[in-house]
Amino acid sequence: MKKQRIQKLFIEQLRKTPIIQVACEKLDISRVSIHNWRKADSAFDKAVNEALAEGEAILNDLGEAQLISLMKDKHWQSIAFWLSRRHPKFKNTLDITARIEKKESLTPEQQEIVRKALQHAALLPKDGVPKQTEP
Repeated sequence: MKKQRIQKLFIEQLRKTPIIQVACEKLDISRVSIHNWRKADSAFDKAVNEALAEGEAILNDLGEAQLISLMKDKHWQSIAFWLSRRHPKFKNTLDITARIEKKESLTPEQQEIVRKALQHAALLPKDGVPKQTEP
């Protein structure tokens, strides 16, 4: 019975502050206990996930309210932050333009460098074969 009471208190704490370590410290229980309970009890694990999501949503709302308050006070950085994430016109973009003229073939080493650069830029899958798209 004590375990169920502690689990209930833990879930309530997560809804207020969605950080497992903080909830553990407030209730003086170990993270290992929580980990074990979650592994052994799918209902408890589901309740933990839901409480974390609910707590994060509340904190997001609070953060957004603070950001809006700063914007109303004409805090330039807050305004720029909001616009860069919410308005397509102000989003950070990277435009690449190029003119390719095939004058000579790349050496195998140069081809490998280009392949790695494209993979790094997430423009080419790890297998090195471009995905075919339907016209």
